[in-house]
Amino acid sequence: MTNPIIDEGSIPGGAHWSLQARKGTVLRLIDQQGGANVGILFFNPLNTLERYNAPDTLKCQHTFKLTRGHCLYSDMGRIFCSIIDDTVGWHDTVGGNSNKKSVEEKWGEHNYQDYHNDWYLNGHDSFLVEMVKYGMNQRDMAANLNLFSKVGVDEAGNMHFIENNSKPGDTIELRFEMDTLVILHTCPHPMNPAADYPKKPVAYQLSVADPVSNDDLCRRSHEENKRGFNNTEHYNLGYGC
Repeated sequence: MTNPIIDEGSIPGGAHWSLQARKGTVLRLIDQQGGANVGILFFNPLNTLERYNAPDTLKCQHTFKLTRGHCLYSDMGRIFCSIIDDTVGWHDTVGGNSNKKSVEEKWGEHNYQDYHNDWYLNGHDSFLVEMVKYGMNQRDMAANLNLFSKVGVDEAGNMHFIENNSKPGDTIELRFEMDTLVILHTCPHPMNPAADYPKKPVAYQLSVADPVSNDDLCRRSHEENKRGFNNTEHYNLGYGC
C-alpha cells in the first residue's frame, strides 16, 4: 500500500465487523499475531441479492485457492474486488464457516452471560449480526471465504487444515472495483484443530487505489477477468442492471 491511509484500526479475535467500501478503495488486512482467520462475504449494497459467488470465482480463474492477481466475482458476473497484493499466498475458498454447535463441540460453551467479553463467537452468528444491520437475514447467507487460512487436499480428495498458514505481519490487499458491502468476522476456521479457542486479531487500513490500467495484473491474469472488468465498468457507468 503506497497511497496515504485514510482510516485504520484493529478487529479483535473472535469478533465481527462490516463496512461499505466504495469503488476505488483499497482494504488492507494484516494478521497481527499469525494464524488469523477472516471469514468474509461481499454484497452489492444497492441490491443485496447480488452477492459473492464462490463457484464462478474459482472456475473462471481455474483455481482452488485465492492470492494476488485473482478477482472475487458476484453472481452477476461482476467483480467486487481484486487481490492486488498478498504475502500469504493461499486463502481458503472451500472450508466453510463455523457455527454454534461446531464451536461448542471443539471448545465448550462460553456464553456472554457467564464469560462476558471472553465468550466464544462463531462465524455463522457473527455474519448474521452484521447482516441484519443492512436488512438481511438467514436467507441471505452465502458461501464465504476464509482469508489467511489454508485447506489442502490429499490424493484421496480429503481436505485438511494447514496450521499457521499465515505469519505475523502477513497482509492481503483488496481493491474494490464497485461499491461493495463487506461483512466479516475473525472467528476461527471451522477446521482449526487448536486445543484452545483461538482469538487472533487483525488490523485494517483503508486507502484510495491508483487507477486501473489496461495491463493491470488482475485484469490480465485470466481471459475471463477482462470480461469481468468490462461488465463492472459498464455497471458503474449505469449501463448494467
